[in-house]
Amino acid sequence: MPGDILKKRKIAVLGARSVGKSSLVIQFIQNRFVEPYYPTIEETFTKGINYKGVEYECDIIDTAGQDEYTILNSKHAIGTHGFVLVYSVTSRKSFDMVQVVYDKIVNFCGTNSIPCVIVGAKTDLPQSNPRQVPSTEGQQLAESHQAAWVETSAKTNYNVAKVFELCLAEIEKRLPNNKTEPVANKCAIM
Repeated sequence: MPGDILKKRKIAVLGARSVGKSSLVIQFIQNRFVEPYYPTIEETFTKGINYKGVEYECDIIDTAGQDEYTILNSKHAIGTHGFVLVYSVTSRKSFDMVQVVYDKIVNFCGTNSIPCVIVGAKTDLPQSNPRQVPSTEGQQLAESHQAAWVETSAKTNYNVAKVFELCLAEIEKRLPNNKTEPVANKCAIM
């Protein structure tokens, strides 16, 4: 039956260094929070996600942190269906980096927009580390890119699964007639 066919999706998790990308992914995949910080080189995880009654097999790429000088790796764009762009609510610099990463992906792919979720992470920290990015700014940035937005805490597992459900929603919204071709397949390497 065609409705029972597993749909495959590739999601890249990008953002500045130490914003909680790996913690978010590990909490989602393994249901545990990793306290010590170890810089990620890159790791891909696979997990089945049920979205609107359809089972998706998602390859989730936990990438190394980006900065304004990092060249976007083509494998993070080509063949990728959706993007999770993460910043820490306690770091203005990481929030500004979301725009830089978004622009790099859009320029790399030669498109006006990409299916993505903008994620404000570390909402459990403002007691000890003051919030630098108000929720309204995260929402406004997402709206300006027709993207989804959510705030999370990997430590408390707050909205972690919602991040990937929203990403699937953004992907499916942009794939006409249930096509499976990634939006970023149109990318050209120059």
